[in-house]
Amino acid sequence: MIMLRAGGVSDLRGGKVVHDTLLGEDEGGTIVSSRGERFLVVRPTLAEFILEMPRGAQVIYPKDLGAILLAADIFPGARVLEAGTGSGALTMALLRATGPQGRVTTYDLREEFARIAERNIQRFLGAADSLVLRRQDIYTGVLAEDLPIDRIILDLPEPWRVVGHAAHALPPGGIFVSYVPTVPQVVQTTETLRNSGAFAMIETVEVLMRPWNIEGLSVRPAHRMVAHTGFLTAARRVRSMAAERNDIPEPDGPAEGEGDDRGEV
Repeated sequence: MIMLRAGGVSDLRGGKVVHDTLLGEDEGGTIVSSRGERFLVVRPTLAEFILEMPRGAQVIYPKDLGAILLAADIFPGARVLEAGTGSGALTMALLRATGPQGRVTTYDLREEFARIAERNIQRFLGAADSLVLRRQDIYTGVLAEDLPIDRIILDLPEPWRVVGHAAHALPPGGIFVSYVPTVPQVVQTTETLRNSGAFAMIETVEVLMRPWNIEGLSVRPAHRMVAHTGFLTAARRVRSMAAERNDIPEPDGPAEGEGDDRGEV
């Protein structure tokens, strides 16, 4: 990646590229370096930017970011609490998905990582009025000023320690999502969600991505693929199971013949 600036020059594989020849031009064209090599000029997508941007912590790969956005059902206007800002990859994906009407609040205690994340977000998205960056430990709870929220997304070593806080912070129907790399982590998270009685529809997946080479009659999978990176666990906040455990039934919805103006359930 090159950040263009007036009067700037970049060295690409031994050839010089003058920035002034690119400034003001539409993307999708080509440029020839001083050694005669031709380059295609396009702006980076978010996925490309994430793979090339400066890192403090390991980033969540683009293949998992898409799955997280869908698993958490992120929508324009959503109020999302993220914990584990890292280098800002997930934060940027959340900001674009929630839009200017939404709110993304992200917690991280590591000052050096937070500074890198802020620079990455500023560089790709510019100023984001809907972003709240906090040096806060999610294990101690959700700050009252960050409520209400619709979703909680965690990229932390011990997400099970947040289940109780999430149960208090999320409304019924809210979604809890965690992203962890190992089996013991995902097992403990799932068991804690089940035992809490506050979450249901618990599901864990991993996303594997295998590119294919297609050149004429030669069609084959690439020799390398992006395989396991992490386990994605999602759960829905439900009304407390305490009533059912005490044989006190709770209503499931409107009685037969009654409508529900909130939409599908």
